[in-house]
Amino acid sequence: MLSPDRSSGYRYDRQMSCLVRIKSFMTEINIDRFLAILKDEVTSYQVPVVDLIAVQTRDPFKVLVATILSARTKDETTAKASSRLFAKAPDAAALATLDEEEIRKLIYPVGFFKNKATYLAALPAALSAFGDKVPAELDDLLTLPGVGRKTANLVRAVAFQKPAICVDTHVHRIMNIWGYVQTKTPEQTEMALRRQLPEKYWLTVNSILVAFGQGTCKPVGPRCDICILAADCPKLGVTPRRLSSAAKKDSAKTLRLISWNVNGLRAVEKKGFVDIVQGLGPDIFALQETKAHPEQLSDTLKQIDGYDAYFAQADKKGYSGLAVYSRLKPLAVTTGLGQEEFDSEGRLLTLEFDTFYLVNGYFPNAQHSLERLDYKLAFNKALHTFVDALAARKTVVLCGDFNVAHKEIDLTNPKSNEKNPGFTPEERAWMDGFLAAGYVDTFRIFNQEPGNYTWWSYRFNARARNIGWRIDYFVVDAKSKKRVKSATILSDIMGSDHCPVEMMFTL
Repeated sequence: MLSPDRSSGYRYDRQMSCLVRIKSFMTEINIDRFLAILKDEVTSYQVPVVDLIAVQTRDPFKVLVATILSARTKDETTAKASSRLFAKAPDAAALATLDEEEIRKLIYPVGFFKNKATYLAALPAALSAFGDKVPAELDDLLTLPGVGRKTANLVRAVAFQKPAICVDTHVHRIMNIWGYVQTKTPEQTEMALRRQLPEKYWLTVNSILVAFGQGTCKPVGPRCDICILAADCPKLGVTPRRLSSAAKKDSAKTLRLISWNVNGLRAVEKKGFVDIVQGLGPDIFALQETKAHPEQLSDTLKQIDGYDAYFAQADKKGYSGLAVYSRLKPLAVTTGLGQEEFDSEGRLLTLEFDTFYLVNGYFPNAQHSLERLDYKLAFNKALHTFVDALAARKTVVLCGDFNVAHKEIDLTNPKSNEKNPGFTPEERAWMDGFLAAGYVDTFRIFNQEPGNYTWWSYRFNARARNIGWRIDYFVVDAKSKKRVKSATILSDIMGSDHCPVEMMFTL
């Protein structure tokens, strides 16, 4: 059964497991007008790489391969990798002569290049079932290695000009910003658009919104100030970029703080980390699990324009580690807790400012056998004592990867994880006691809804399906709660198995 909610303008579709719009009960954007305006607007933008390859060749094989390579990869990187690969393997027969290692070398550094090399190595054999040709039908395309619905629809639309709605992150994100759909995953967006988007737009909506999403309506710091649709766009869930003049004006009032477990700072650099920092424009950006000593980092990472960088690292290279990029000059910087058993792992970095302490923490993982549970609880206890001492002097802002989902609401499958690291009774009891002792989980001040996560496994397409855990936090001492203006999860930002969390905080 579908249950209309006339006040919200949406209804819950059990088959799709998402909300769909009830057109007769709400004021809508004019989708015809929006897409007509953007079609003209993006003619001057950079053409998405897959569309460019299609214009140059109209070869379904090259469109398919370029689409596989483009996932989680910048267009310029995809274009260069495609060019190198096609010089050696312009068709399936030539691709069959390359082994997986050769393909890896040719396509590096596209995102997940090892997985993609495995898919491409298996592609010629899979195509043999279709006469060594790329099939045009959706169900056939979905049998090919590395091909999901997004890729299959894009190939079908771009290479064969057949009706298909390709929904990538840009289409999913922008359609939700407009309120044309209200969905949680690209697949849900595809199904909703099939119901309501006029078919005449199916072939072109992806290229229009990808170009618009890359050029103006960016995932990070969208340029609402120059957007041609600014006057009419609902801007649902949008945090526009901060202009430098506005940033200077606002800095005396409110700080934008962001925390992110990057799962390797050198790795995330290749995925556009500096662009992310500059697009978000936070006053303070705290990172965990940097996995690098400062001397291993590029000058670009150590000298991001407008920021001073501070680091704490583990004795062992490639393990743990923290960084903070700050526009504000700290009064003092301290690494560690003063206990060698913890400090050797680079798990705490504290910056003191005039009116608050910023404590950036990377809490230990209890490990799958719980062999480090006692170590983690000892770290937690020492950290609690440490921040209590700071809170006696001035406001404490504690951020980072706590490696614990506090409540059942904070993960998708609580019952099956009750004895697993990150959701053991002992870890959750510590969190209970810590908050009860005078600290506040800032996200839950503003949001009590389930389904809000900050970490997803790389396995089983968990992020696309939103099967995750909320284990990254901003916590403040209770007496400073009034200084917190907002706390959100920036789930659209990719590059790690975690996403950033943000807090707006009065200076």
